[in-house]
Amino acid sequence: MTTRIVSIVFLLVCTASPAFAQQTPSDVISFLVTNQYVATGDFEKDKAAAAATRDTITRALLVNLASAPIATSSSGFVYRLNPELGTMGRVSDSFGTFFVERASTSGRGRVSFGASANTTAYDRLDGLDLRDGTLVTTANQLRDEPAPFDTESLTLKVRTSTLTLFGSVGVTDRFEIGGALPLVQLHLDGSRVNVYRSETFVQAIGSADASGVADAAIRAKYTLVSVPGAGFALAGELRLPTGDEQSLLGAGKAAVRVLAIGSLEHARVGLHGNGSIVRGGVSDELDGSGALTVALSPRVTATGELLWRRLNDLHQMTAASFAHPTKTDPPVDTLRLIPGTKVTTLSSIVSGLKWNVHSTMVVTGQVLWRLGNGGLTAPVTPTIAIDYLF
Repeated sequence: MTTRIVSIVFLLVCTASPAFAQQTPSDVISFLVTNQYVATGDFEKDKAAAAATRDTITRALLVNLASAPIATSSSGFVYRLNPELGTMGRVSDSFGTFFVERASTSGRGRVSFGASANTTAYDRLDGLDLRDGTLVTTANQLRDEPAPFDTESLTLKVRTSTLTLFGSVGVTDRFEIGGALPLVQLHLDGSRVNVYRSETFVQAIGSADASGVADAAIRAKYTLVSVPGAGFALAGELRLPTGDEQSLLGAGKAAVRVLAIGSLEHARVGLHGNGSIVRGGVSDELDGSGALTVALSPRVTATGELLWRRLNDLHQMTAASFAHPTKTDPPVDTLRLIPGTKVTTLSSIVSGLKWNVHSTMVVTGQVLWRLGNGGLTAPVTPTIAIDYLF
């Protein structure tokens, strides 16, 4: 009789109208993961696992919005004084890179300005699908059964659109300063679904929209070595906490990046490598990247890049199993989604073209593909950009 009453109460709760939230993106994610219907008998472990899942998702979003690499602010045109002719001339026929910095600067008194736009739809978190209901956050499973009989899963639809304004000015032939200002629009839809013995119940629904300035960047680059066909430079970047942390547009604290740049650049082909250390912001990290540029013609450059990031404070999610404290006959195991010990690494490849459409104006079209399953991922991120040198 008691079991029947419990079943009736469970069905009444599950068939009630789902709760609904519409606040900031951070509030919605917290709402979706911190309320559950799977009876685990251990409130403290549930609370800790839910908070860890919430923090991992929000941090993964912040990595993509507040600390994602910003397109290089350096112009596609690099000029140097030819001592034999006494005139300024182009160093290379290439129009440069997308995210990887090259050692050369635009030149004294040269001012460039540009803008880039992209849109991204994220579909996976650490390889777990965000859209098909297979992202199980909590589950109960009988030890002698192959699959859980009671699960709670999360679905999320996350889309961002970003417009980045960037520019630089050559203070001297070796020293350049620049900056970038990202403007972001974020849309998030999510739901929490309970499946009990093949019966599906939507428990909660949430949505949020946010838009505004993300974390801006101030940059400086100094060319230490500049010889024909090669160069070495050091650069620094300060990410300012200008974005709203609750809206997941900003990290909430400043970040400093120190960057070493090496370049081998001839008339048509260029090789560029970067290594950097980041402290502060969303996470401390180590970065490495490389680029190959090929001038297909005096007006068109093809560029390919490989980007790698190791984020010390972002750990991949994993499922952990615990014995249910009260359901022992028959024994039941509770599975919870918790952060693992594996540090997240993000790898991407970028390819595209730069086209000198007129005078010193360059239009860029590029596509970024994520490699591996670390963090929050999207199949592709297309970007269109334009920059002009004065």
